[in-house]
Amino acid sequence: MSGAGGPSDRPAPAHGGNAAAHLLPAVARLRAAGVPDPVGDARRLLAHALNLAPDRLTLHMGDAVPADAAARLAALIAERARRRPVSHLTGQRLFWGRQFAVTADVLDPRPETETLIAAALAAPWNRVLDLGTGSGAILLTLLAERPPSQGAGVDLSLAALDVARGNAEALGLRDRATFVASDWWAAVTGRFDLIVSNPPYIADTEISALSAEVREWEPRMALVPACDDGTGLAAYRVIAAGALAHLAPGGHMMVEIGPTQADAVAAILTQAGLCDAQVAHDMDARPRIVTARAPQGA
Repeated sequence: MSGAGGPSDRPAPAHGGNAAAHLLPAVARLRAAGVPDPVGDARRLLAHALNLAPDRLTLHMGDAVPADAAARLAALIAERARRRPVSHLTGQRLFWGRQFAVTADVLDPRPETETLIAAALAAPWNRVLDLGTGSGAILLTLLAERPPSQGAGVDLSLAALDVARGNAEALGLRDRATFVASDWWAAVTGRFDLIVSNPPYIADTEISALSAEVREWEPRMALVPACDDGTGLAAYRVIAAGALAHLAPGGHMMVEIGPTQADAVAAILTQAGLCDAQVAHDMDARPRIVTARAPQGA
């Protein structure tokens, strides 16, 4: 054996090497950059560079990598080493079994938010409102799972609404989903059987503790509520204040929360006149969703 350096010192192979040969230095570079899942991310980015579905990559590990694909991979790995999220690099994220377009203008849909989907699908409803819709992942998943329901998504960000509309088109849901620019309730009309939201709930003082992928690349307005008082609860107060005016009698409100906010958010919804506040936990047994409903006579 020679005294050559370890994997992180190996240069990327010249084009013509097979996929496996390109994967090893990519993993090493991501590991050196402190990326949490260097193997998984390198594999996803290699598949993307090769225009392959990630689950097909193993079948092509012995294939030669064309020069243009090698160049794409090198650029992708360099960006991921800067901690740019994989979803931003591939332009999509899998959520509840469907692919959603994702950009830096929207919150990256996360597996824990699927807890909200499960809770919503267990309730009766035909018309749903998604406050702060972002990519539209929550609203569009609910509509896709429950035809022929109708729904609306509102967001203050026009760029986010463009992403949501594109996702609705891609999923064949354009005729069942309406998107409106609104500062929370400002442009919302009518009543809904179900209102859902994954609002900003990170306190301003907590931003520095977030991962670089979130802290540096995701839209701050989707993370930290406006006029935050250090609790991260400001958005819930706004949502609760308009709930009874927009929920049908007996209608359900469901909001995602931070893992320490369950009691406070349940109290906010109860004080606003909603009843039967309950907490649902995610797959890691952390409090993740607070649900409540409007009184039947509301």
